Amino acid sequence: MTDHAPLAVVLLSGGLDSMVSAALARERGFRLLALTIDYNQRHRIEIGAATRIAAELGAERHIVLPLDLTGFGGSALTANTDVPKGGVEEGTIPVTYVPARNTIFLSLALGWAEAAGARALFIGVNALDYSGYPDCRPDFVEAFERMANLATRAGVEGDRFTIHTPLLRMTKADIAAEAARLGLDAGLSWTCYDPTPEGEHCGLCDACRLRAKGFEEAGLPDPTVYAVRP
Repeated sequence: MTDHAPLAVVLLSGGLDSMVSAALARERGFRLLALTIDYNQRHRIEIGAATRIAAELGAERHIVLPLDLTGFGGSALTANTDVPKGGVEEGTIPVTYVPARNTIFLSLALGWAEAAGARALFIGVNALDYSGYPDCRPDFVEAFERMANLATRAGVEGDRFTIHTPLLRMTKADIAAEAARLGLDAGLSWTCYDPTPEGEHCGLCDACRLRAKGFEEAGLPDPTVYAVRP
């Protein structure tokens, strides 16, 4: 890839979705600036996964930005609340929802993108097999892109930003298959919301169940080490 290729800021949590999203940005010819937010989440083990993935994908820079959201609370991932283990419940927003997380993260990515001269932002949100989070829906992404072009000097001057959501309409099986097609080592990624003390995926939280479902439905081996098989 040449130095003249366009830059993209990719939000890289360390999960499989963000890994595939970033790899698709690279495949489309973008040079990568990877942004990981350390919000003092319960599953901070994912930050190490993000660091490994950024290196594997050849990101030109990887910023791990501290932003402690435990002061706000409001989520099982940022407060002393149990992570649900009973299975994905349709039609409800689970307690693992972090208030306005994708709005916050995309805002930070937008600030870096404007400063760095990147006009593409990639985020691995998914509106099909997901846990019911409102900030994973197409309407949210479209609204944020409009806002980004109203709220920035670049946007007002006509140098517009685009929010890319390549996984938006994929199932988890589609995402697992795409990881395989791209030649990614899915074992580098981390999904579980409630890791065991031994550093294993718990196997029972919503995130683990959806991950396992994706590999199973894609007919692919699941490289994840689960404490309990979903």
